Amino acid sequence: MLSLLCLTSVAAPAPALPLSPSVRTPLLTPRVTARFPHDRAAFTQGLQYLGGGVLLESTGQVGESGVRRVDLKTGRVQASVATPLAQAFGEGSTVLGSVAYHITWQSGVAFAFDATTLRETGRYRYTGEGWGLTNDGKHLIMSSGSAALVWRDPKTFAIKRSVTVTDQGQPVRNLNELEYVQGSVYANVWLTDRIAKIDPATGKVMAWIDVSNLTREASTTAARTGKPLTFDDVPNGIAFIPERGTLLLTGKRWPTLFEVKLPGLKVEAGVTGRGAVGR
Repeated sequence: MLSLLCLTSVAAPAPALPLSPSVRTPLLTPRVTARFPHDRAAFTQGLQYLGGGVLLESTGQVGESGVRRVDLKTGRVQASVATPLAQAFGEGSTVLGSVAYHITWQSGVAFAFDATTLRETGRYRYTGEGWGLTNDGKHLIMSSGSAALVWRDPKTFAIKRSVTVTDQGQPVRNLNELEYVQGSVYANVWLTDRIAKIDPATGKVMAWIDVSNLTREASTTAARTGKPLTFDDVPNGIAFIPERGTLLLTGKRWPTLFEVKLPGLKVEAGVTGRGAVGR
């Protein structure tokens, strides 16, 4: 989501979740299997694995927002486009078919790009804020910083359905970057070291993923370079590698992108990236 430096004109966010997790909701710790370089200038808002060792990443901050195709192993940017509205604060992104969608925080505009060339192909209007974006293969799924997830028609951006995300009956607010994985929605919760694994049918949190160990390592690595993380360089960025059954996790301006294993994730044989596009 946004930089904390931009909060002077908006209300302070409500607490995202209890100080201690419910004992009835499983708490999972990711196991790191690989590390890749991540651009320290990237205020990461969206992340998706396209297959073939290529990522789609969107970034935020006014004047710095955009969408890029990135080589996973090297972190090199292969192609990029600035968010078409110069005053917009870029947010989440996702590829569905051959289209890359990109939303904005408070501008109420979503952009469609050719997923390979990143040439703009369309624009959509919506009401409210935009934070995270993913897709289930048919619909776009969007967060707005509230406890709601909204399913949208990819051709019109019209709302098809919505669900309120809860943990033990309490709403989970500040839902941010999203990833749809094997029938579940994974969501970063802004200003926390937690990722919620959500049942999209009911909105119930099925498990919490504790990424505090990744935050500590990223912070230590950044400090060693003489450019420590700042207060708003929080965890944000989730992508699934189906052929390995792993997640890629990172944060805003983090120096590292972590590949991790989690209980329950399965290898998808013959699949090389949801929303994969030609190269």
